[in-house]
Amino acid sequence: MTVELICVGTELLLGNIVNTNAAYLAEKCAGLGLSCYFQTVVGDNGERLGMVLETALGRSDIVILSGGLGPTEDDLTKEVTAGVCKKSLVMHEPSREAIRCYFEKRGIEPTDNNWKQAMLPEGCIVLENHNGTAPGVIMETEGKRVILLPGPPGELCAMFEESVAPYLAGLTSRVICSQTVKICGVGESRAETIVRDLIDSQTNPTIATYAKTGEVHIRVTAGADDKKAAMKLIKPMVKELKHRFGNDIYTTEEDVTLEKAVVDLLQANDLTVTCAESCTGGLLSARLINVPGASEVYKAGVVTYSNKAKRRFLNVKKPTLQKHGAVSEATAKEMAKGAALLTKADVAVAVTGIAGPDGGTEEKPVGLVYIACSVKGETTVKRYVFSGNRGKVRDSAVSAALSLTRSCVLEYFSRVTFGKK
Repeated sequence: MTVELICVGTELLLGNIVNTNAAYLAEKCAGLGLSCYFQTVVGDNGERLGMVLETALGRSDIVILSGGLGPTEDDLTKEVTAGVCKKSLVMHEPSREAIRCYFEKRGIEPTDNNWKQAMLPEGCIVLENHNGTAPGVIMETEGKRVILLPGPPGELCAMFEESVAPYLAGLTSRVICSQTVKICGVGESRAETIVRDLIDSQTNPTIATYAKTGEVHIRVTAGADDKKAAMKLIKPMVKELKHRFGNDIYTTEEDVTLEKAVVDLLQANDLTVTCAESCTGGLLSARLINVPGASEVYKAGVVTYSNKAKRRFLNVKKPTLQKHGAVSEATAKEMAKGAALLTKADVAVAVTGIAGPDGGTEEKPVGLVYIACSVKGETTVKRYVFSGNRGKVRDSAVSAALSLTRSCVLEYFSRVTFGKK
């Protein structure tokens, strides 16, 4: 079955907010085995929304619209959809009561236009909103399905998980299952080259690569009569990917992030970690600390933005800074060693670079970053040149630092295990 997404809101067209709903819905629908060939963003204009919806209904089995279900005059999604599907709007008393209770609990007197949200297309399936006031709607018309969801992500995501996903899953007797193989330290182009033959010959299961900041995810999806049969199809493909990518795979679990994989690895080996950051300004520490249980491994973080701070807190030598500069292999190495010594941590990670937009030279361009990782006194330094704006460079540096930390710890214990140290 095919699904089409329509996101409604002039603020999306103007770029005032990022359209995270489209990304969320597309990923969830793909996981349910639905093919999405078209996505549209349309402003709060009834005529244009009607045209977009009619086009979508002409080529897709399911159309999901987000936004435009609120109480204001420019919230037109429900009215336009009802018109296109030739349905009348009627007062849905349970929704009206839910709206009344919502405001009563908060001690707020609802305005008259709030009751507009309880006017729903006749004969529709009503989706309760446990996080807001606008109910969702499922309409079945002429063999097609139209699903209306509220725009706020906190409301949309919860409603999709609670009501829409089970509904969509029930439309077919086949079960669609997916497993994601998450890879770090390998670029998207290289990853795709490694699996190109699998992509070219895929049938069931299918595989698809997705680029993330500093990572590549490969989703393996299979369809079968039941979950057990689908997972049986997925298992050999995941095994083949593990064979091809080896230790570059940090997890095959959906809810495991790169930072969690690093924290888990440190915990498993009874190691502590300290971060010494310059251009990333604490972002690396924040990623690690965001993981529940990080307190068991995380010792300290030092942001040494100036040369004076690098010398004072991390014992970076003045001649090193004078000869090589703050952004250099030598400085990164001394930062990592100094951080380990300062906090007595088993592992120390240091980041220094030029995030931009200014400060670059021909020899040291914007995006140049050196990352050092010291494990039990053994220090590795890598040079990177990242592209993008200041924020992108900093985010890329953090992901690279996590990846390098993971690989250095694995290498260290590999040598210890095999008696090469």
